[in-house]
Amino acid sequence: MKKFLKEYYPYLVIILVVVLVRTFLVTPGLVNGDSMKDTLFNNDLVIVNKIALKKGINRFDIVVVKADNTTIIKRVIGLPNEKVQYIDNKLYINDELVETPFEFKDTNDFEMTSGEDEYVVLGDNRGISKDSRYIGPVSRSQIKGKVNLVIFPFKHFGKIQ
Repeated sequence: MKKFLKEYYPYLVIILVVVLVRTFLVTPGLVNGDSMKDTLFNNDLVIVNKIALKKGINRFDIVVVKADNTTIIKRVIGLPNEKVQYIDNKLYINDELVETPFEFKDTNDFEMTSGEDEYVVLGDNRGISKDSRYIGPVSRSQIKGKVNLVIFPFKHFGKIQ
């Protein structure tokens, strides 16, 4: 038994470190579909940063959400206890116009209010995105991590804006 432990100890340590890193820090994720196009593309391999959630969730962060037995990647538009409106393709938060740092595809007019500890998330390709307009606001506990790095394919490699 001693010989077995001595021989396999480095491998056990590596496995333990990998499990801990994937559980608590970062994990890879695969983009499925075009709902985040032109920011993320179908089959992009991204890094899901779980520890970044400790710093809080900000407007326009890209997050991974576990909703209705599926995992989706969307952009945070509304924070807790906010009224979110799109009118004539312009974003209003609590009836005040908000300049978006990105050009989004056409967004049909809608209004939604998030509750305590809830977020409004939308895909960047609004015409085909199944997001808060369909599933409602998502709770903080449904958000599993932030996405800020594409690692494959190499032509998309880099930090996400």
